[in-house]
Amino acid sequence: MKTSSLNHSPNPWALLPLAVFLVSYLVVSIIAGDFYKMPITVAFVIGSVVAIGMSKGGKLSNRIEQFCRGAANSNIMLMILIFIMAGAFAQTATEMGAVDATVNVALSILPGNLLATGIFIAACFISLSVGTSVGTIVALAPVAVGIAAKTGMSEAFMVGVTVSGAMFGDNLSFISDTTIVATRTQGCKMSDKFKVNIRIALPVAILTTLLYIWMGNSVNAGYETGTIEWIKVVPYLIVLATAILGVNVLLVIFTGLLLSGVIGLLTGSFDIWGWNAAMGTGMTNMGELIIVTLLAGGMLEMIRYNGGIDWIILKLTSHIRSPKGAEGSIAALVTFADICTANNTIALIMSGPIAKDIADRFRIDPRRSASILDMFSCITQGIIPYGAQLLIAAGLSTVTPLEIMQYLYYPYLLGIGAILAIIFRYPREYT
Repeated sequence: MKTSSLNHSPNPWALLPLAVFLVSYLVVSIIAGDFYKMPITVAFVIGSVVAIGMSKGGKLSNRIEQFCRGAANSNIMLMILIFIMAGAFAQTATEMGAVDATVNVALSILPGNLLATGIFIAACFISLSVGTSVGTIVALAPVAVGIAAKTGMSEAFMVGVTVSGAMFGDNLSFISDTTIVATRTQGCKMSDKFKVNIRIALPVAILTTLLYIWMGNSVNAGYETGTIEWIKVVPYLIVLATAILGVNVLLVIFTGLLLSGVIGLLTGSFDIWGWNAAMGTGMTNMGELIIVTLLAGGMLEMIRYNGGIDWIILKLTSHIRSPKGAEGSIAALVTFADICTANNTIALIMSGPIAKDIADRFRIDPRRSASILDMFSCITQGIIPYGAQLLIAAGLSTVTPLEIMQYLYYPYLLGIGAILAIIFRYPREYT
């Protein structure tokens, strides 16, 4: 079947499906006072129907095919594979006892007031080493949920702590996709971009750590630490070690799944059929995430195809008058690109060359433009409720992305810090 090859001009109305989704999901949930009143899948179906209905792609069959092309994007398929494997690993590890064993280790090492801080610091170091926030969340979210259950802390809060730490490394890691794309498009070394970025991100991370220590003072220390079965901790240790070594995230998760299954069989936690059932349950539990990912991919492709992103770029770059305004435009450019793609790497690929032109015209240091691009892409990716990070965090817990959003202190504080850095031209030596 033929699909339309029209190139549409910048069009603000192309953003309508995204607005419909945000109103259907965020606004309705807030007004209702219940995050479960409007399922995110239903909100995306509404947005997708609007996207297909208003598209300029010709016949209905062509528009639907364009939507499917976006849903079948290779990045979307990779995310779905990660979701499937992560679901199988998480459920197997839970039924084998790996999560309980790891939680008991954490409870025995850290005092109650430092548990949230410990998870945040662990997530920061792991994501910095791994270069992927998703892999970090897969490894730590089940442990954070287990700690919340044992101590009485809010599950959404502990998952938010995990996501916050994961975004720290996603922004700063030398092997992160975002770092690589940001530095390549701006023409600077990763080490030079890191020097600028760390000056803004590290104070924010320290402030977030102090905030978690203060909040931890209210934790009830009356919980009991169970017996530590060290052999059941091995899958998580191996997962963390292989992730830090830079092994492909799918291979990391598969290794954890295999080890959890073998140890579960050896310790009698389940038989072979029990392991099969655990994997099947885990994969099935990821069904909502998979549906949302497919619908989001299709809807956001329609927005791009119909000129929504081109319109944003045109508006943000048409009224720049000063270096400070140029930096603000670069930040807004990558922010909107990420909102419209739900993928910070793709957002950087799209906005990077335009940001480079702006930086050259206003003599902005490439190290600074790369830092601004990377920071704002990771800030946005870490807080949008339909991004891979919050979706998989919600899938590995019993809370919704909206419930997690209120506890994402690090991304919010980094956003404030990055805006202040633009306003006050900090750090001075790179402006």
